[in-house]
Amino acid sequence: MTRLDVREVPPPERHPMIHEAFEDLEVGESLTIVNDHEPKPLFYEFQAEVDSFDADGYAVERVAPNEFEATFPKRSD
Repeated sequence: MTRLDVREVPPPERHPMIHEAFEDLEVGESLTIVNDHEPKPLFYEFQAEVDSFDADGYAVERVAPNEFEATFPKRSD
């Protein structure tokens, strides 16, 4: 599992960084991002644009008031 904390990354740079990290995964691996808000827009973006994103395996957990961990699993295309 790859973990990426994007809380300190400027917002315009977050999505490209996350997409790049996801592309580097092997099939069956997951990318967990740590964010300061629930990443619903990112989920919808992945669902619409990334064929290898396993939307059914997506999970998000609020671990603190400004800390969310979201897991984006990768499946074969």
